[in-house]
Amino acid sequence: YFNDDYQGIPKGGYTKLVENMLKHDKITVELDTDFFAKKDEYLQKFDRVVYTGPIDEFFDYKLGELEYRSLRFETEEKDVGNYQGNAVINYTDAETPYTRVIEHKHFEFGKGDPDKTIITREYPADWHKGDEPYYPVNNDRNNDLYAQYKEMADKEDAKVIFGGRLGQYKYYNMDQVIAAALEAVN
Repeated sequence: YFNDDYQGIPKGGYTKLVENMLKHDKITVELDTDFFAKKDEYLQKFDRVVYTGPIDEFFDYKLGELEYRSLRFETEEKDVGNYQGNAVINYTDAETPYTRVIEHKHFEFGKGDPDKTIITREYPADWHKGDEPYYPVNNDRNNDLYAQYKEMADKEDAKVIFGGRLGQYKYYNMDQVIAAALEAVN
């Protein structure tokens, strides 16, 4: 599943890395905004738009819906100073019902109580339209449908940059998605 010799998080976290990519006088960032409520306005107002949501949703599902996997999270406080020794452990065996455990204090800004810790278990969940999509389901049917959406995206005249797992309908590890984002910025 994951065979890299080393893994880590950028100093300052991913937020700082993205902030640095977006440092420019001409870049406008809007948070907590429903893109689709203002889609036409954004496409008219800006020379270029970076879209990281589901590509099929961008095109109003004209060719049909792609399939996604979703996630469910359970967070709990533990009465131990250190639950697992690092930020994330992935579980890929069939017997474990969750796919990873995140221990928040091991991230750069997660110090907290030395005698307690907060963990989050991540469980796979079926996706239904309206749920938060996290991962593409890359099988023949979906990959063929994505290829048709990609053709539509290519006709956007570079006005819209489709990025990330949902915009490119591709599974990315974090190092891959950061590399793709840096390439897009360049």
